[in-house]
Amino acid sequence: MTGDTAARARTHRTARRLDRRVYLGSHPVLFTLLAATRRRPVLRLGRTVLVHGAEAYREVLTRIPLDRTAEGTTGGAAARRTDGGLLFDQDGGEHRAARRDLTELLGAKGTERLRPVWQAVLDRRLGGFTGTVDLVDVVRELAGATAAALTGSGADPLQLARACADAAAEAAREHLPGLPRRTSTTAAEHLNSLLPHGRDAMLAVAAVNTTIAALPRAAAWCARAGLWDEVSPELAVELLRLTAPSPLLPRVAADEGTAAGCPIGRGDRLVLVARHAAGAHRTGPTDPQAAQAVFGAGPHACPGARLARAQLTDFLAVLAPHRPVVVRAAVDRRAALPGYSSLLVRKG
Repeated sequence: MTGDTAARARTHRTARRLDRRVYLGSHPVLFTLLAATRRRPVLRLGRTVLVHGAEAYREVLTRIPLDRTAEGTTGGAAARRTDGGLLFDQDGGEHRAARRDLTELLGAKGTERLRPVWQAVLDRRLGGFTGTVDLVDVVRELAGATAAALTGSGADPLQLARACADAAAEAAREHLPGLPRRTSTTAAEHLNSLLPHGRDAMLAVAAVNTTIAALPRAAAWCARAGLWDEVSPELAVELLRLTAPSPLLPRVAADEGTAAGCPIGRGDRLVLVARHAAGAHRTGPTDPQAAQAVFGAGPHACPGARLARAQLTDFLAVLAPHRPVVVRAAVDRRAALPGYSSLLVRKG
């Protein structure tokens, strides 16, 4: 191994180690359990099934019918906090039609229509990079502005982003194992008041929270691993795999099936660990579909993958000429998704 190669390996290990602290700092009990069991493709704990393996993960998402609104699922938590009309409420042809509409909204043309919205925020907040900047605050505004454009909301972007974060944190306590349960719906009611239609709440929450989780962590990884000269769409794809902003998907089986030979019963609670299915805990993917795993699979694939990759590419491209270095990073201990509450950087 040459000196340059060894140095590069060390910086990547440092970036990975510090990013891992985000998981353990945000949800310590949950992610310690998942890390301890990741060598098993599928592990049953009573009526809960942990799915870590890439093949088993795809098998569940493509072959086992899932209850979209069951107790203990993302859709179930969302349905109880909105005015209805959610993608999760639908089945059969209605569900497919809703997904087609959403895919068009977030597809190539939709992404290009939305790009000026987040680029305006980046140009204003990072174009004249000086002093110290909190990238979480920048991304919060970027995410709120994008969500407002997606839903037609006239709310202030930062106010909308904070409302989406609060609603997600409230819902996470209901459907993520290991978190204390609360029954308040105050945050969701506030979010609904900022949107033209309550049915848009799930779209806004997903768009905002995944963006706030993903972009600052990717920027921190770039800074710590010395990747500013390598910024490209391909690097954005790899960083999304490495950071896995939505690291697990809580689901409930609507019918019987199997995953990696493990019998799945109707009503079993499934914890699909996207982070491990994508190989985010490894330096390089061993599965050719690893990059897609962080966005689900088959009929349960996230239609926002293209938009997420475009946003991250543009975000890193604006930062790259300044070669920012991390001054201070604080883990968000109340957010639904592992991320930073603040990430202070300065020009390198």
